[in-house]
Formats: sequence, C-alpha cells, structure tokens
Amino acid sequence: MTRSEPFGTLPDGQPVERVRIAGGGLTAHVLTFGATVQDLRLDGIDRPLVLGADEIAPYLGPMRYFGAIVGRFANRIGNARFILDGRTYETDPNFRDRHTLHGGSAGAGDRIWQIADLERDAVRLRLRMADGEMGFPGNLDVHVRYRLAGDGALQVTIMAETDAPTPCSLAHHGYFNLDGGPDILGHRLQAAAEHYLPVDTDLIPTGEIAPVGRTAFDFRHPRPVAPGGYDHNLCLGRARGPLREVARLTGATGATMTVATTEPGLQVYDGAHIDTAQGLEGRAYGAHAGLALETQGWPDAPNRPEFPDTVLRPGDVYRSETVYRFSPAP
Repeated sequence: MTRSEPFGTLPDGQPVERVRIAGGGLTAHVLTFGATVQDLRLDGIDRPLVLGADEIAPYLGPMRYFGAIVGRFANRIGNARFILDGRTYETDPNFRDRHTLHGGSAGAGDRIWQIADLERDAVRLRLRMADGEMGFPGNLDVHVRYRLAGDGALQVTIMAETDAPTPCSLAHHGYFNLDGGPDILGHRLQAAAEHYLPVDTDLIPTGEIAPVGRTAFDFRHPRPVAPGGYDHNLCLGRARGPLREVARLTGATGATMTVATTEPGLQVYDGAHIDTAQGLEGRAYGAHAGLALETQGWPDAPNRPEFPDTVLRPGDVYRSETVYRFSPAP
C-alpha cells in the first residue's frame, strides 16, 4: 500500500519525507531529499539491491549522492567554468576547490524535492533550480518519475525545461550490490561501449576519445569491475537516442541487473573511495561496497564542443529515460 512518512530533518529544519512504491516484483522507498532511492528490494531476494541508510545523517556525510538525482550537470565541469553563447559562467568549485561536481555544493542531490504525484507503483517529484544558483544560467524546472514498470524493472524518467540556455545533464546516482556482501569484487560487468574517456589526475576528461580495446575499460565481454580504478565515462553514442540495453551486471550469486538508457554516456565508478558508513540493516559500507552506473551526458561537455551537446534551450524539453531490470539467480 502506498504511503508517506517522515524520515528525519535537515540541519536547517527542513523535513525529509519517504514514500513507498511497489509493483512488478519490486518494492522501493524514495526520499524527498535528493529524490533518493533509499531502498530497493526484489521478491525472492532477501537483501537490498542498492546502498542506502536507515536515517538521514549518512546522506549528509559519507553517503552523499547515494541513490540521488544529481545535476543540473551530473559529473564534472573542469575549472568550474564554461562558455555558453559567448558568455563565461563561473560555477561552484565544490570538487578539489577548483572543479564543479554534480552541479555544485547545492545541486539537485542536496535539495528537498516536492512530491508531485504518488501512485501505488510510481512517484513523481519536482524541483526548481533558480537562475544563477551554483553559477548556472536559467530557471530549470526538473521532474523525475520512478516507476516500477513490471518484471523487476525500475524505470527512471527525468524531464526538464528552462527559460534560458543552460547545461543540463541529470543522472540517477545509485550504487548497486546484487549479492548483499561487503563489496562488489565478485560482480562482472558487460557494457556496449567501443570508446571511453581518459581523465587527468583530477578526473577531468583529457579530451581524448579512446578505443577500449586492449585496456581495462573493455567491457564488451563480461569482466570484473573492481578493483580497477574505475571512475570513467564509457561512450555509448554521440547523442541521446532511443531506449536500448547498454549494460549487464551479474553478481557472484547469479543475480543480474540490465541497464537500458537513452543517454550517450555511462559513468562507471567502482566505489573505491566510499567512506566507512553504516547502511541498511546495519550493514557496514566501505571501499567497493557498491558499483555506480550513472547514465548521463559526457563529463565536461560544456567545455568540449566535440562531445555530445548538453545545452538545453528554451522551448526544448530535456527527457532522459533509464530502466534498471533485476532478476534473481536462475
């Protein structure tokens, strides 16, 4: 039965709510803070499929972004600036004090979203990101809909509109662990990417679009995901396109998750730098506790005209769809 309940309070006094949705063999809990998927369960599997916490405090510290919608520009913008239509914009340098990460220190993943619609198997949340916030131009109205679409599928649909040209690339930042163990070292990933983006020591793309062949980034056939130093974008295409399956994750238990998306990029992060935290049911999280598979535009695209365009303009509608489909062991 659909329900809403308190989940805690932010330091500034804002209340956080949690809703429950169920359908297609899945049950999910979603927070208004960050539009966060706090817990996700599949019938027949006695463990959570995602990393989450039983209270709000970890989401303000070691578990920041876990399960949230991040943006207005997911991933990194180098040197916390970009030029758009001849004008230079300075954005919040919240990553290593010189780059912008996930839209800045008060991006979508750090905000309270409003519940717009709530059904038994779906919830839609909305957020307005004001012109000038974190240095970005334009009032950006964002909606995310989580729907348990049937047959073990979590459908994530993100839509946005703006009143001024602005970079826009939003992503679901879930961490997945299909086995319920302390790490994902036994998981194997397959991904339909022929190229990836090398990065510098600050994890900013160098501009090279490199073939995956004969590298640790060749997931065209299943391979272990960690430890591998993975925090890189796999190039799925040169523009947003039709929904298609792009990845398959398989746990050591045999449980699987497929990823279908409209997006041109898949950021693979092996969780190497996850800080110690207490998660769902008292589970101890640490390095490699979960794998992040973030479908999005390419990082630093506002500074790279050769990368897929991520600028949203007035009159256009940003629409991103990703479907995570889960299956128990055969």
